[in-house]
Amino acid sequence: MSVLQFDLEPKWPSHRAGQNSDKKKQYGRRSRWLNSVIPLTLTAVLAACTSVDLDEEAPTVAPQVDILQQPLTVPPLEAMRDSPERKLEGKFVPVSWAALPSWGEDDFSKTWPVFINNCKGLMRATGGSLAQQARATPRAWQPVCAAAAQTQPQTNAEVRAFFEQHLQPWRLLDEQGKPARNTVTGYYEPLVHGSRKRGDEYQWPLYEPPKDLLTVDLGSVYPELAGKRIRGKLDGNRVVPYDTRAEIAANPARQPAAIVWVNDPVEAFFLQIQGSGRVQLPDGKMIRLAYADHNGRPYVSIGRWLADRGEMPLAQTSMQNIKAWAGRNPQRVQEMLNANPAMVFFREESVAPPQAGVDFGPKGAYGIPLAAQRTIAVDTRYVPLGAPVYLATTMPASSQPLRRLVFAQDTGAAIKGAARTDFFWGFGDEAGALAGRMKQNGEMWVLWPKQAGAPTAR
Repeated sequence: MSVLQFDLEPKWPSHRAGQNSDKKKQYGRRSRWLNSVIPLTLTAVLAACTSVDLDEEAPTVAPQVDILQQPLTVPPLEAMRDSPERKLEGKFVPVSWAALPSWGEDDFSKTWPVFINNCKGLMRATGGSLAQQARATPRAWQPVCAAAAQTQPQTNAEVRAFFEQHLQPWRLLDEQGKPARNTVTGYYEPLVHGSRKRGDEYQWPLYEPPKDLLTVDLGSVYPELAGKRIRGKLDGNRVVPYDTRAEIAANPARQPAAIVWVNDPVEAFFLQIQGSGRVQLPDGKMIRLAYADHNGRPYVSIGRWLADRGEMPLAQTSMQNIKAWAGRNPQRVQEMLNANPAMVFFREESVAPPQAGVDFGPKGAYGIPLAAQRTIAVDTRYVPLGAPVYLATTMPASSQPLRRLVFAQDTGAAIKGAARTDFFWGFGDEAGALAGRMKQNGEMWVLWPKQAGAPTAR
């Protein structure tokens, strides 16, 4: 496993991403307080909740549906209700396929099942809620997805030919109209060992959402806060911040139900940072814990907490070193964990087998299972969820090119700006090692249906 720095903020949702110290992901896809745009009436309502963060996470759509097992169903264009356009802050300029570096060298055969799942997401009826992140305009994609539903390409060349026939590449520009280039980080899905019951080495709970946790979507009332939400609980007739990690740990009567009990507190904590993960049970069965919610509290780095107390230098606060410190100081482990008031809550999901050589992970902000090495998290102010993207970057800590077709299916609080990207590496230690080293430069092209004009969002 890689040396994963804990002087950072979490990935997700998702999830989400890399382990470098300046990858400022925050629990629940938090955003900064909007200093000037929150109306005075909203400020008054939130006066009792000043420690509750605004949340940018898009709600997962129909999480109970196994979209991997559902056929692609494309409704007639006239039956698709449109919703108001969501303005994208980036600019786009059309280019030829030849302008995409190494376009002809990608293995497109592994992108087809991901593309079909992406169409399933685009063809869902979601109502255009402003509580959700911006997504690619479904009506623009209807003809392409309808053609895909009737196509079964057998070779790499046939898949590439389909994309070239139906799509147009658009280069993403920044606000100044220059080709957008930005940081590319990485994230992954970790493995922990746990049990359904508490006992022996299994002492560290991973909880389902509390029954009394309130979530307030703000975009339905204030359009300028689209995609943002706050969390809290009722205290009489007031909404107050939800309990901190320390308060939850100290009050067994108010603790949520535990899905599993894990054998290592640091690995349990790290799974919360990633936002999801797989759990190996004693009988050998593997389940997935997917992000379900969080307590709305701000994240605090336990690595920095250890460094501030002189326990170890900040540069050495890897997961391995934090685990070693916990082993030497078992009586202080809860104290260390309590330094971070944020708490993530999960839901259990089954682990689907790979399809057509593609390993699928947890659902991202788009509500679609993330595809290993084919999914990215984006800033939806520039690239809408559900958009295919051609990404040009380099391998982690290397100058070796990494250029491939990926799909915008996740978001992150640190993923801000044109071409800012988080690359999903998949499951396990090897994926974690790659994600932990990834801090590259990259650029992107959005692939959009021909005849539909420049990329748009809803």
